[in-house]
Amino acid sequence: MKYKRILLKLSGEALMGNKGFGIDQERLMEYAAEIKDAYDAGCQVAIVIGGGNIFRGIQAEKGGMDRVHGDYMGMLATVINSMAIQSALEGLGVQTRLQSAIKMEQICEPFIRRKAVRHLEKGRVVIFGAGTGNPYFTTDSAAALRAIEIEANVIMKGTRVDGIYTADPEKDPSATKYDNISFDEVYSKGLEVMDLTAFTLCKENNLPIIVFDMNKKGNLQNLLKGEKVGTIVEA
Repeated sequence: MKYKRILLKLSGEALMGNKGFGIDQERLMEYAAEIKDAYDAGCQVAIVIGGGNIFRGIQAEKGGMDRVHGDYMGMLATVINSMAIQSALEGLGVQTRLQSAIKMEQICEPFIRRKAVRHLEKGRVVIFGAGTGNPYFTTDSAAALRAIEIEANVIMKGTRVDGIYTADPEKDPSATKYDNISFDEVYSKGLEVMDLTAFTLCKENNLPIIVFDMNKKGNLQNLLKGEKVGTIVEA
């Protein structure tokens, strides 16, 4: 296995499946099955998931809501998604722990770095909810921060596209895909991989990022085997 400990970053929108809002149960179970395969292979898996399928703070701001208020609502949305993925995984027999950056003792543990690492070492999937616990930071930033804190080998960003392209492949059919690209090249070409705060954190801590299609069955397992899937960003 190429990677012993990974942080899997999922978008909230991906959980919608073909629905326009909320959580598609079929998509949720597909993701849980993929994560279980990684877990069964002996990989230590941590997860950060967005909340855009339920609420996005930055969009609320455009509608006139206070940005800080909206961001906290978005953090709560990520906890709902985290609970959903936790339930799906445990239904498949995977041991999990949910840790939140905002205290909610009845439903999850507070985030404690040493405890998170210990859970991973004991073979539990750890899900990090509520982002960083601070407004103005995205779940991409939370993923980068948590990955660095738990000393993950890589961030795997599961998306609906199969890597990083020269342009948006959904808008430009002539766009070509990168197999490997450096952090500096991403900066110079102005490519969107993660938000700038998250991307800079990864660059400064030499943490590779792999962008891949999470919706294609077996992709996560193939990445763990070291096969070329998606695009890897590294120094």
